[in-house]
Amino acid sequence: MGKKRVMVPAADVDLSAVKYQNEAIQAPHLTGLKFKLFVKLLETPLIGPLIISHLKKENKMIELLQNTVIPEAPMYRPEYPPQESETGVVVVDEDGKPEDRVELAMKCLPPYNAASSWNEDLASSFRYWKIRDYAHAYRSKFVTPSMVAEQIIPVIEEFNKKDPPMPLLISFDAEEVRKQAAASTKRFEEGSPISILDGIFIAIKDDIDLYPHPSKGATTWMHEVRPVKEDAISVSRLRSCGVIFVGKANMHEFGMGTTGNNPNYGTTRNPHAVDRYTGGSSSGPAAIVASGLCSAALGTDGGGSIRIPSSLCGVVGLKTTFGRTNITGFQTLEISLSLTLSWCYNDVVPYMIFGTVEVTGPIASSVEDVMLVYAAILGSRPEERISLNPSPPCLPNLASRDGADALGSLRLGKYTAWFNDVQSTDVSDTCEDMLNLLSRTHGCEMVEIVIPELQEMRTAHLVSIGSEFINSLIPDIEDGKGVRLNYDSRTNVRLFRSFSASDYIAAQCLRRRLMHHHMEIFKKVDVIVTPTTGITAPKIPSSALSYGETDLQTTGYLMRFVIAANLLGFPAISIPVGYDKQGLPIGLQLIGRPWGEATLLRLASAVEELYAKPKKRPASFYDVLKTK
Repeated sequence: MGKKRVMVPAADVDLSAVKYQNEAIQAPHLTGLKFKLFVKLLETPLIGPLIISHLKKENKMIELLQNTVIPEAPMYRPEYPPQESETGVVVVDEDGKPEDRVELAMKCLPPYNAASSWNEDLASSFRYWKIRDYAHAYRSKFVTPSMVAEQIIPVIEEFNKKDPPMPLLISFDAEEVRKQAAASTKRFEEGSPISILDGIFIAIKDDIDLYPHPSKGATTWMHEVRPVKEDAISVSRLRSCGVIFVGKANMHEFGMGTTGNNPNYGTTRNPHAVDRYTGGSSSGPAAIVASGLCSAALGTDGGGSIRIPSSLCGVVGLKTTFGRTNITGFQTLEISLSLTLSWCYNDVVPYMIFGTVEVTGPIASSVEDVMLVYAAILGSRPEERISLNPSPPCLPNLASRDGADALGSLRLGKYTAWFNDVQSTDVSDTCEDMLNLLSRTHGCEMVEIVIPELQEMRTAHLVSIGSEFINSLIPDIEDGKGVRLNYDSRTNVRLFRSFSASDYIAAQCLRRRLMHHHMEIFKKVDVIVTPTTGITAPKIPSSALSYGETDLQTTGYLMRFVIAANLLGFPAISIPVGYDKQGLPIGLQLIGRPWGEATLLRLASAVEELYAKPKKRPASFYDVLKTK
């Protein structure tokens, strides 16, 4: 085999010999004019390919993809063995009406205590208003959806006018919001609200179709080549529940970044510190929830893009199992609505942006609100039920003692060396404290695990997401749209175009190996626990506002723990568990077995309940549910 490295079959890997290697990404950190010049060099014939080849060699990508024999057959999208049923759950009819599923989810929640919710002094004990708080206020005629809309609209307009701009929304129509709010107000006046989500304000990430808003994917041109003709399935399901959509939330261009930096429209700022990033790519959705303006938002997650900003902004973000949500029709720019490998058509050109790694999921300030929105949008399409053989969707019965008892039987897997590979021990120590509290309170068993081939997983994910991205956009790039992308997107385009067909196949062979390793781990544990990110919200360099930036070291910290859920399609959730010494939020990530959303939601709810310290009021927070 010459100088090629030959990997042993995945089943024969000796876990006792696995040594954790700290990730060290070799790439320059550039902003401003230096970054602009660097991209020009990348796009120069002869010079550009040499730079890309050097960077790939320094990061051992060539060695792994071209000089390694991988014995496994390729796995072109996640494939799972049949899974055991979860305990203490309620099965959901995914073919039923979304409003009926939301009603069922309501019955799974503990009783609503209006006195407790409304007698708290928010000035001394900060908390977010929950969806059930809004519903109670509407039904009790404390406020109306129209009154709340008039609190939200001027704030959105104010953000759009800031200098430099830092918009939460890319597309916003105040009169459309007023129209939706008036219709909801009328339903409450008539005593006929559609569901608990009626009158709830939700933002939609700019890569998910929300008619009649354009879907730009934060670019300056995607809406020119692909008009929006109808809602995405997830959006239509929420609309049928009476949701009020405020508009299209800001994001990193095409979702190809982890910070949320956006020179096209302005960079959304972290509500906890406006000089910090929100995380990406669902920057706008996480920030608008953290700021109190919306109860929830829909984001997309192809490489942590829901969980990273949720962690950095101190809110809850759920990435569902690959295949859990129906994707009929063209639904997002990053993939067809939510999950699975799918070709999605407009009138002319098919798009499949991040087809085998991407999902749509909810972001909210609490686990119960995430659960309500998740109940509305879930449901696989018939074809996926045949090919993926999913377990029936379930919700945890949080109102039942049996559900609480189920926590004690959970085994939580922790790879300590990986868990502690963070920039600041504030992150790992805070997450460790929560896990210890879980064990003491509920009896959850902590199990030490080893996850082999983490570097291989990072490479396989990069090649998979990059190849699928570039495959979708080649026609537009060749048609001259490539030069209209941001400089960081253009950097990614040059890297992704360097991947060959054999690189992609090698990545899919690695995917099968990694699936084997993780399914073996899930024979021993129910949930894998990690920090969500290895760093809290990074500062925004002023020089990055105009031209963007490339900082792969920071990207490495932000993505350190999130990739397995994307490459292998597992469900995962991020829950806030504290703050670092600078007062910036820290998130704990739970990664579950395939189709194990109910277990994650139950455990996340327990984590949320155990977090006894008062939450910090974000520096940029708006109480839009004013009743006095």
